Amino acid sequence: MKKTRPSPPEYWNRAAAEFDAIYARKKNRAGGWLDSVLRKDMFQRFEYTMEASRPIEGRTFLDAGCGTGHYALALARRRAAKVVGLDFSDVMVGICKERAARENLGNTEFLRSDILDFEGAEPFDVAIAIGLFDYTKDPAAVLGKLGSRTRDKIIASFPRAGTARALIRKARLATRGCGVFFYARRDVETLMADAGLKIIAMKTLGQLFCVTAGPVSGRP
Repeated sequence: MKKTRPSPPEYWNRAAAEFDAIYARKKNRAGGWLDSVLRKDMFQRFEYTMEASRPIEGRTFLDAGCGTGHYALALARRRAAKVVGLDFSDVMVGICKERAARENLGNTEFLRSDILDFEGAEPFDVAIAIGLFDYTKDPAAVLGKLGSRTRDKIIASFPRAGTARALIRKARLATRGCGVFFYARRDVETLMADAGLKIIAMKTLGQLFCVTAGPVSGRP
Protein backbone atom coordinates (compact mmCIF):
# COMPACT_ATOMS: atom_id res chain seq x y z
CA MET A 1 0.00 0.00 0.00
CA LYS A 2 1.75 3.13 -1.21
CA LYS A 3 1.19 6.24 0.88
CA THR A 4 1.64 9.96 0.50
CA ARG A 5 0.38 12.78 2.66
CA PRO A 6 -3.41 13.20 2.90
CA SER A 7 -5.23 15.99 1.12
CA PRO A 8 -6.57 18.92 3.17
CA PRO A 9 -10.21 20.07 3.01
CA GLU A 10 -8.96 23.30 1.45
CA TYR A 11 -7.88 21.42 -1.65
CA TRP A 12 -11.37 19.98 -2.15
CA ASN A 13 -13.00 23.35 -1.62
CA ARG A 14 -10.84 24.67 -4.47
CA ALA A 15 -11.33 21.61 -6.66
CA ALA A 16 -15.09 21.14 -6.17
CA ALA A 17 -16.14 22.63 -9.51
CA GLU A 18 -13.48 20.74 -11.47
CA PHE A 19 -14.39 17.48 -9.76
CA ASP A 20 -18.09 18.00 -10.33
CA ALA A 21 -17.59 18.71 -14.04
CA ILE A 22 -16.39 15.13 -14.56
CA TYR A 23 -19.56 13.49 -13.27
CA ALA A 24 -21.86 16.20 -14.61
CA ARG A 25 -20.17 15.94 -18.03
CA LYS A 26 -20.03 19.72 -18.28
CA LYS A 27 -16.63 19.89 -19.95
CA ASN A 28 -16.06 20.93 -23.56
CA ARG A 29 -16.05 18.27 -26.26
CA ALA A 30 -12.33 17.56 -25.97
CA GLY A 31 -12.42 17.40 -22.18
CA GLY A 32 -15.50 15.20 -22.23
CA TRP A 33 -13.87 12.83 -24.69
CA LEU A 34 -10.74 12.55 -22.54
CA ASP A 35 -12.86 11.78 -19.46
CA SER A 36 -14.80 9.12 -21.36
CA VAL A 37 -11.51 7.43 -22.27
CA LEU A 38 -9.19 8.08 -19.32
CA ARG A 39 -11.87 8.06 -16.62
CA LYS A 40 -14.15 5.41 -18.05
CA ASP A 41 -13.81 3.40 -14.85
CA MET A 42 -15.31 6.29 -12.84
CA PHE A 43 -18.56 5.93 -14.77
CA GLN A 44 -18.38 2.13 -14.56
CA ARG A 45 -18.07 2.24 -10.79
CA PHE A 46 -21.25 4.32 -10.61
CA GLU A 47 -23.14 1.56 -12.41
CA TYR A 48 -21.47 -1.02 -10.18
CA THR A 49 -22.51 0.87 -7.05
CA MET A 50 -26.13 1.32 -8.09
CA GLU A 51 -26.42 -2.36 -8.94
CA ALA A 52 -24.68 -3.49 -5.74
CA SER A 53 -26.89 -1.18 -3.65
CA ARG A 54 -30.07 -2.99 -4.65
CA PRO A 55 -32.64 -3.14 -3.21
CA ILE A 56 -32.59 0.65 -2.78
CA GLU A 57 -36.21 1.64 -2.20
CA GLY A 58 -37.13 1.98 1.45
CA ARG A 59 -33.61 1.46 2.78
CA THR A 60 -31.13 3.80 4.46
CA PHE A 61 -27.74 4.76 3.04
CA LEU A 62 -24.59 6.46 4.29
CA ASP A 63 -22.39 8.06 1.62
CA ALA A 64 -18.98 8.68 3.18
CA GLY A 65 -17.04 11.25 1.18
CA CYS A 66 -20.10 12.22 -0.84
CA GLY A 67 -18.39 14.94 -2.88
CA THR A 68 -20.94 16.91 -4.88
CA GLY A 69 -23.64 14.29 -4.30
CA HIS A 70 -23.63 12.28 -7.52
CA TYR A 71 -24.17 8.97 -5.72
CA ALA A 72 -26.23 10.21 -2.78
CA LEU A 73 -28.71 12.06 -4.97
CA ALA A 74 -29.00 9.10 -7.33
CA LEU A 75 -29.91 6.85 -4.41
CA ALA A 76 -32.43 9.40 -3.17
CA ARG A 77 -34.05 9.57 -6.62
CA ARG A 78 -34.34 5.79 -6.52
CA ARG A 79 -36.54 6.16 -3.42
CA ALA A 80 -34.13 5.32 -0.64
CA ALA A 81 -35.80 5.96 2.71
CA LYS A 82 -32.89 8.15 3.82
CA VAL A 83 -29.48 9.09 2.45
CA VAL A 84 -26.92 10.83 4.63
CA GLY A 85 -23.91 12.27 2.83
CA LEU A 86 -20.72 13.24 4.63
CA ASP A 87 -17.88 15.34 3.30
CA PHE A 88 -15.28 17.60 4.91
CA SER A 89 -15.53 20.19 2.11
CA ASP A 90 -17.90 23.06 2.89
CA VAL A 91 -18.22 23.81 -0.81
CA MET A 92 -19.17 20.27 -1.76
CA VAL A 93 -21.69 19.95 1.05
CA GLY A 94 -23.22 23.24 -0.06
CA ILE A 95 -23.57 21.97 -3.63
CA CYS A 96 -25.26 18.81 -2.36
CA LYS A 97 -27.76 20.74 -0.28
CA GLU A 98 -28.61 23.09 -3.14
CA ARG A 99 -29.24 20.22 -5.54
CA ALA A 100 -31.33 18.26 -3.04
CA ALA A 101 -33.47 21.34 -2.35
CA ARG A 102 -33.88 22.04 -6.07
CA GLU A 103 -35.17 18.49 -6.64
CA ASN A 104 -37.23 18.39 -3.43
CA LEU A 105 -35.33 15.37 -2.21
CA GLY A 106 -36.40 15.49 1.42
CA ASN A 107 -34.96 12.02 2.01
CA THR A 108 -31.42 13.43 2.06
CA GLU A 109 -29.19 15.03 4.67
CA PHE A 110 -25.72 16.40 4.00
CA LEU A 111 -23.23 17.12 6.76
CA ARG A 112 -19.73 18.56 6.90
CA SER A 113 -17.99 15.76 8.76
CA ASP A 114 -15.20 13.26 8.55
CA ILE A 115 -16.52 9.70 8.76
CA LEU A 116 -14.38 9.06 11.85
CA ASP A 117 -16.12 11.92 13.66
CA PHE A 118 -19.64 10.96 12.62
CA GLU A 119 -22.04 9.64 15.23
CA GLY A 120 -25.59 8.74 14.20
CA ALA A 121 -28.48 7.44 16.24
CA GLU A 122 -29.07 4.32 14.13
CA PRO A 123 -26.93 2.22 11.81
CA PHE A 124 -27.58 2.33 8.07
CA ASP A 125 -28.59 -0.54 5.83
CA VAL A 126 -25.81 0.24 3.35
CA ALA A 127 -22.70 2.40 3.38
CA ILE A 128 -20.89 3.50 0.25
CA ALA A 129 -17.36 4.87 0.08
CA ILE A 130 -16.66 5.68 -3.55
CA GLY A 131 -13.44 7.59 -4.10
CA LEU A 132 -12.95 7.96 -0.35
CA PHE A 133 -10.04 5.56 0.05
CA ASP A 134 -8.06 7.39 -2.61
CA TYR A 135 -7.50 10.12 0.00
CA THR A 136 -7.74 8.26 3.32
CA LYS A 137 -4.66 8.15 5.52
CA ASP A 138 -5.99 5.42 7.82
CA PRO A 139 -8.20 3.08 5.72
CA ALA A 140 -8.37 0.46 8.49
CA ALA A 141 -9.97 2.90 10.92
CA VAL A 142 -12.42 4.11 8.28
CA LEU A 143 -13.48 0.59 7.33
CA GLY A 144 -13.95 -0.25 11.00
CA LYS A 145 -16.14 2.81 11.46
CA LEU A 146 -18.18 2.04 8.35
CA GLY A 147 -18.68 -1.51 9.55
CA SER A 148 -19.92 -0.33 12.93
CA ARG A 149 -22.46 1.98 11.24
CA THR A 150 -23.80 -0.54 8.70
CA ARG A 151 -26.31 -3.38 9.01
CA ASP A 152 -26.07 -5.02 5.61
CA LYS A 153 -23.15 -4.17 3.34
CA ILE A 154 -20.42 -1.72 2.40
CA ILE A 155 -19.66 -0.79 -1.19
CA ALA A 156 -16.26 0.81 -1.77
CA SER A 157 -13.71 1.60 -4.45
CA PHE A 158 -9.91 1.48 -4.20
CA PRO A 159 -7.46 2.81 -6.82
CA ARG A 160 -5.07 0.13 -7.98
CA ALA A 161 -1.35 0.34 -7.24
CA GLY A 162 1.30 -0.35 -9.84
CA THR A 163 -0.43 1.11 -12.88
CA ALA A 164 1.00 3.77 -15.16
CA ARG A 165 -1.93 6.04 -14.40
CA ALA A 166 -1.28 5.71 -10.66
CA LEU A 167 2.20 7.19 -11.09
CA ILE A 168 0.91 10.03 -13.27
CA ARG A 169 -1.94 10.77 -10.89
CA LYS A 170 0.32 10.77 -7.85
CA ALA A 171 2.70 13.26 -9.49
CA ARG A 172 -0.12 15.49 -10.75
CA LEU A 173 -1.91 15.69 -7.40
CA ALA A 174 1.37 16.23 -5.54
CA THR A 175 1.83 19.49 -7.43
CA ARG A 176 -1.57 20.56 -6.07
CA GLY A 177 -0.79 19.60 -2.48
CA CYS A 178 -3.12 16.59 -2.54
CA GLY A 179 -1.97 13.20 -1.27
CA VAL A 180 -3.31 10.02 -2.84
CA PHE A 181 -3.15 6.33 -1.89
CA PHE A 182 -3.04 3.19 -4.02
CA TYR A 183 -3.79 -0.44 -3.18
CA ALA A 184 -2.84 -3.91 -4.34
CA ARG A 185 -5.55 -6.56 -4.27
CA ARG A 186 -3.91 -8.11 -1.22
CA ASP A 187 -4.05 -4.75 0.59
CA VAL A 188 -7.80 -4.59 0.07
CA GLU A 189 -8.32 -8.18 1.18
CA THR A 190 -6.26 -7.62 4.33
CA LEU A 191 -8.03 -4.37 5.21
CA MET A 192 -11.44 -6.01 4.86
CA ALA A 193 -10.44 -9.03 6.94
CA ASP A 194 -8.92 -6.87 9.67
CA ALA A 195 -12.14 -4.83 9.82
CA GLY A 196 -14.17 -8.02 10.30
CA LEU A 197 -15.70 -7.73 6.84
CA LYS A 198 -16.29 -10.54 4.38
CA ILE A 199 -15.82 -9.72 0.72
CA ILE A 200 -18.98 -10.61 -1.20
CA ALA A 201 -17.76 -9.38 -4.57
CA MET A 202 -14.60 -7.74 -5.87
CA LYS A 203 -14.35 -6.48 -9.43
CA THR A 204 -11.51 -4.83 -11.32
CA LEU A 205 -12.77 -1.90 -13.39
CA GLY A 206 -9.92 -0.27 -15.25
CA GLN A 207 -7.67 1.34 -12.64
CA LEU A 208 -10.02 0.50 -9.75
CA PHE A 209 -11.06 -2.27 -7.44
CA CYS A 210 -14.78 -2.13 -6.63
CA VAL A 211 -15.76 -4.14 -3.58
CA THR A 212 -18.95 -5.20 -1.85
CA ALA A 213 -18.41 -6.50 1.67
CA GLY A 214 -20.34 -7.57 4.76
CA PRO A 215 -21.57 -8.50 7.23
CA VAL A 216 -19.37 -7.48 10.13
CA SER A 217 -18.71 -10.62 12.13
CA GLY A 218 -19.80 -10.62 15.74
CA ARG A 219 -21.97 -7.53 15.42
CA PRO A 220 -25.43 -7.67 16.97
